[in-house]
Amino acid sequence: MGNSRDSHEWHEDKVIHFFLNYVFPGLGLHGFSRLYRRVSNVRKKGDETVKILMLWSFWLMVLPTAVFGGNLSPQEFSVVVRPAARLQLPGVAHGATDPNAYGDVDCSSPAHWDADTMYMFYSTGHPFRSSGRDLVNLSRPSKRVVFDNEAGWKMGGRWIESTYKADDGLLYMWYHNEPPLSPDRTAPRIGTMVSTDNGLTWRDLGIVLDAPAGSNKPASANKYFVGGNGDFAVVADRQKEYVYFFISTYNRDISEQGMGVARMSLTYLREPKGKVLKWYRGQWDQPGIGGHVTPIFTAHIDWHRADADAFWGPSIHWNTYLECWVMLLNRAKDKDWAQEGIYVTFNRNLSDPSGWTKPVKILDAVELEKSRWYPQVVGTSAEKHETDKLAGKIARLFVAGLSKWEITFLKPGEQPAAPQ
Repeated sequence: MGNSRDSHEWHEDKVIHFFLNYVFPGLGLHGFSRLYRRVSNVRKKGDETVKILMLWSFWLMVLPTAVFGGNLSPQEFSVVVRPAARLQLPGVAHGATDPNAYGDVDCSSPAHWDADTMYMFYSTGHPFRSSGRDLVNLSRPSKRVVFDNEAGWKMGGRWIESTYKADDGLLYMWYHNEPPLSPDRTAPRIGTMVSTDNGLTWRDLGIVLDAPAGSNKPASANKYFVGGNGDFAVVADRQKEYVYFFISTYNRDISEQGMGVARMSLTYLREPKGKVLKWYRGQWDQPGIGGHVTPIFTAHIDWHRADADAFWGPSIHWNTYLECWVMLLNRAKDKDWAQEGIYVTFNRNLSDPSGWTKPVKILDAVELEKSRWYPQVVGTSAEKHETDKLAGKIARLFVAGLSKWEITFLKPGEQPAAPQ
């Protein structure tokens, strides 16, 4: 290549690829050997500048990590779950007027802050909202929110699963919808809405995620679903470039059952139809509506068998202590969705769906109450505006709106503090 323009462009591409894929995301201990091989295998002919840049970057990462322990691998993180004072979210009070009444929760309960007020949503087929100065002081009973298209709506219940407060002040949410297909079963899909008053009223922007046509299994043994995409979590990446959707998929084809991923540029929040892309075979190129998925965690046993076994219903937050994304999962063990336990998995980089660690159980089903579903971590610091999407070293663990536990996140070799 010599000093040709092609050689210069090749050098530039090589450097950009290297920094994007190795320097910025952080490697961790398991990445050093891979990086060293990458540096060593750089072509010698015409590559001396590139090789020098890579070597300098390699040692700039290796030395601080070796000496100070930075960029730890998510594979080495762990959690400790301990009993704590009982804390129950207001939930959906179903018309109760008693300010001390607790309601039901039938999905994850997303939260956001506006100035010094925390807002939180609960759903049991239709969402309710409460607010307060912190997690412990949320208003009771919660208030029913209003959708702009409720009149004449016949497409089934809508559950708010995730929210995002944009920099322009608008609040976006994504809902799980269950259109009726038979008296007692459905195939869920995912839609989005926008609010100008912190979620008391909403304007529906339409469905953005759905399973491929013909992917339902009407003869399914599953108690609730014959197909569809639903039971999900949505978070914006740290760079505020994309929102990522982690979706439970119930297609008839077991190769597409499990935990799928999709994403959408934040520039399309106001007009999201047709802008969500699913991750399939290593690429973000399948349409949100009707596209295929490659699950990051495939079902162990077909969702449509009586002995189904699969992860589902994720919640996800950025952990400021670990500097890592943390996901909690349910694990269903039969057609009735019997809870086997709550699991945790870690990933530093949302754009790498293959980077999630093997899920590890943190709570057994016998330790749970009520529905035993919908685990989520919620940060407790009002000063840091922590929510279900942001937490630190110590937070509360909720299941179906009830917390009896404190959860502590640990780095490799770290021991939890002694109980007080």
